[in-house]
Amino acid sequence: MRWLTLTLVILITALQWPLWFGKGSWLRVWQLDKQLQEQRATNQKLIARNAALDAEVRDLKQGTDAMEERARNELGMIRNGEVFFQLLGSNNGNPPR
Repeated sequence: MRWLTLTLVILITALQWPLWFGKGSWLRVWQLDKQLQEQRATNQKLIARNAALDAEVRDLKQGTDAMEERARNELGMIRNGEVFFQLLGSNNGNPPR
């Protein structure tokens, strides 16, 4: 009787092994699910970034305000007749005395 019980336990363990640790096991399913969630989060960030870039491209194509803003901020350009003032503050954010 003891041999029969031991044989059945070994047989059940042998049948359960692929379910828990094999190629298509639950462990692998959990890992893939985690990877899927991470990839979805990454995709959402990229979708938001692409939408912002798309809006910027549309704005640059349609209006001159965006081009003017970029020229001022990135290239330091000013219009004819304008005077450029640059205010420098102290380290703590208070204006100089």
